[in-house]
Amino acid sequence: MSYEGVALTVAGSDSSGGAGIQADLKTFAAFNVYGASVITSITAQNTMGVYAVFDIPPDIVGKQFDAVAEDLDIGALKIGMLSSSEIMEVVAEKIKKYGIEKVVLDPVMVAKTGAPLIKDDAIETLRRIMVPLAYVITPNIPEAKILTGMEIRNPIDMKEAAKRIYDMGAKNVLLKGGHLEGYSKIIDILFDGKSSYVFQADRVETKNTHGTGCTLSSAIAAGLAKGKDIFKAVADAERYINLAIKEAPKNIGHGYGPLYHNVRI
Repeated sequence: MSYEGVALTVAGSDSSGGAGIQADLKTFAAFNVYGASVITSITAQNTMGVYAVFDIPPDIVGKQFDAVAEDLDIGALKIGMLSSSEIMEVVAEKIKKYGIEKVVLDPVMVAKTGAPLIKDDAIETLRRIMVPLAYVITPNIPEAKILTGMEIRNPIDMKEAAKRIYDMGAKNVLLKGGHLEGYSKIIDILFDGKSSYVFQADRVETKNTHGTGCTLSSAIAAGLAKGKDIFKAVADAERYINLAIKEAPKNIGHGYGPLYHNVRI
């Protein structure tokens, strides 16, 4: 037996295991991709909330990155929680140093419970230096509102927001529509600079949504690490996240529970 690729996640640690680094590594494993990690922040959190955040010193973040990139053949990179401008600058430098092209940027800004996960002054740094490095960026609607400054009320607004984020330098934009109100289906839109592709799924009534953004972006990175094109990587990731939500365990935690990462598409 052998792995079908190598993916690196650069993100925060979730002590409850449902999001962040832990969810990323579980997702890579589900796709038979070898996962490595660079931890940017340590959070004390569970399914009910985030209670503390400790940022790893930027030079240690950089040394973790060097240790992995100098040894492993990284097929794709998933970026999650980058809470400060200093950490972003280090990560951007390493991406350029090692020539990593398949970068999946999940612009993590707020936890499921509403706790902020990025400093206010880092948002402009995210726009300026991280978005242009993204092979694909995967914002949800609240994150897209912050990035673009526009209201997003319907799929037409989603397409416009995706174009605006594309114009910031991202090569592809997957705008997730789970926060749209009044729609019976989940609508996600992939924009590649020329065309928009719509992915739809039935909305599942569940509290098990902890780590959905981390898991989806990691699934895309896993697909890219295996050599899939962007459309196939996103399509497979969409199927995976839908199944992981539907099969989510009901006996883990007392708040927003985790997904079932062991599903196979």
